Amino acid sequence: MDEGTELSLSIAQIVQRLKGSHLHSQIERQAKDCLHRPEIKLESLKEDVHSYLKTSGWEKKLQNAVYRELQLPPSHPTAPPEHLKEPLAYMRKAQASWEKRILKSLNSMSTELGVPLARQVGVNLSRFRPVYAPKDFLEVLIGLRNPNHDSREEIGARSHWGLIQVPLNVRDIPQLVGIYSLFTNPSLFQTPPRLYLGPVLVVEQDSAAAQQYSRRGCPTGLRADLWALILNSTNQPQDVMHYEQLKAGVIQHDLLVDNLIYKDVKLTASNDDYYFVFEDFLYQVLLCFSRDTGVLEHFKYNSATPPKSYLHGKVGDEDYAVVYPPNGVVPFHGFSMYVAPLCFLYNEPSKLYSVFREMYIRYFFRLHSISSSFSGIVSLCLQFERLLQTHLPQLFYHLRQIGAQPLRIAFKWMVRAFSGYLSTDQLLLLWDRILGYDSLEVVAGTTVLAFSDNLMEVTSLASAEAVLADLSTLKVIPLIQIFLFATAI
Repeated sequence: MDEGTELSLSIAQIVQRLKGSHLHSQIERQAKDCLHRPEIKLESLKEDVHSYLKTSGWEKKLQNAVYRELQLPPSHPTAPPEHLKEPLAYMRKAQASWEKRILKSLNSMSTELGVPLARQVGVNLSRFRPVYAPKDFLEVLIGLRNPNHDSREEIGARSHWGLIQVPLNVRDIPQLVGIYSLFTNPSLFQTPPRLYLGPVLVVEQDSAAAQQYSRRGCPTGLRADLWALILNSTNQPQDVMHYEQLKAGVIQHDLLVDNLIYKDVKLTASNDDYYFVFEDFLYQVLLCFSRDTGVLEHFKYNSATPPKSYLHGKVGDEDYAVVYPPNGVVPFHGFSMYVAPLCFLYNEPSKLYSVFREMYIRYFFRLHSISSSFSGIVSLCLQFERLLQTHLPQLFYHLRQIGAQPLRIAFKWMVRAFSGYLSTDQLLLLWDRILGYDSLEVVAGTTVLAFSDNLMEVTSLASAEAVLADLSTLKVIPLIQIFLFATAI
């Protein structure tokens, strides 16, 4: 298929998706309403209507909606659905096996505690446990193997030093320097024109330009507006109404996963010096999120499949199968930390909810799904190990020799995109770059920077973890600049 045909198909797919959107009906209504305006002439109808939509801001809203669609993974009309989600068969098999394990754990908890999946009867939270923790997920990733690949062919390869043993293509330092070139010139970061540009972008409501701007970091006072613009999270009346409907659903129906959310917030955010004040916000957002069936749309490009439960004990009968929880996402230990940093930016629950929802379906789902994506957790782990081996080979070898594989220390940071580990100001600067570059790769690079030569003195995994227990003083962006700038020259 040539480029012209592929482009035509992509355009047709975007048009088709937008046709069913609320924005499409709004623009259509505006176009009809403007026909009664005196400046609209019959002889130049098309041009006049287009001019009106442009000057009234609707053209910009349409551009932002198209840009959002372009950010989502492309589909291909001739590819099998499972290949769109994940092209590698062994990755699909591993993900399916992991999902069965999660669902079994959830059902076992329901049976043991006598608490139905969809009807809670005043239970003690202490009886609940997380369905899984990051360390459980890491063990699954360590066991991943490509059955068609013989690692013995890579005699002497440094990949054997690490825990991730799958042959994925991840970017090395020179490639990262090329992509993240703005990092290599720190003088660009606070130029006067740039300081004035931020407010202009907010006024003009240009998603693509805001994303480019975010690559160098967002000013504190503009970050909330710029992130919402990049994510095309408009918080229109229909968005507020959707949030209120979800809240009503929380009141009407109790779910077993509600208790998992309560427990997770208590174990993580409530014990965090930065985030404990947002406990109520976290409950509101996460309980609504668990009931949002719109989240299921992202499973079209997520390697995962939403878990199903069966009504009335009809296990295996698809006529009695329902997605559980309704959004298809089973919360794990630390899940609430995806929301916590956003509470610093948005004090309106519906706005906070819409931004988090968009962050999740674009980025965060990749941190707990098994896939071959550049931004997937498997690739990030492999990239971290290879970068650290290249940057600090002696340290990597030393830690490996004392039984302190670096990934065992770093995985918990990566799976939460450093939320709860970096100071909030540094975390938000890091997430600026995730949005700006539309990639989680910067998480792998940041993980490397937490390791330094002073770890050469440690003699065990416990002592290495003790040295790296507090990352709150880590200055992420200057370290990335120095790391890439030194490599570039």
